[in-house]
Amino acid sequence: MRKNGKDYGVRSRRLWFKRGYKYQTTRLYYVELNVVPFAPIDLPFVRMDENGRTFVWPGYAWNGASGPTFDTLDTMITSLVHDLGYQLIRLGLIDPSYKSYFDKLLLVIGVEDGMVEVRAKGWKAAVEIFGGNSCRPSAEPKEEVAP
Repeated sequence: MRKNGKDYGVRSRRLWFKRGYKYQTTRLYYVELNVVPFAPIDLPFVRMDENGRTFVWPGYAWNGASGPTFDTLDTMITSLVHDLGYQLIRLGLIDPSYKSYFDKLLLVIGVEDGMVEVRAKGWKAAVEIFGGNSCRPSAEPKEEVAP
């Protein structure tokens, strides 16, 4: 890169990215899930062994709450775990039958973390009714390139 005869260094001409994420973990998050993956999962930001022990590494990105609601501190972990479960289903790494498990877990973790139970039940009902499309492979954000 040069301007007015001055060297400003070297850069890549393309940036590869995905849209649609609001939050990103900054420290390791650990959860033991009652999930048996098809094979141990070893993604850049997520590792799950054959017993459901799951490590979410710093840098994992997720969307938080969806729909006509808002994110609060008592919804962050439950939305992380729920979004992660749906993503693993979309990627074909766990069986789609786990959707109902992650929908129930949304309620359990939410209430455990201080979410008002009626709100947590509303969230669970919403994902049971409207969450199916979010588990389809086509819902996984696509890689884009700029410029």
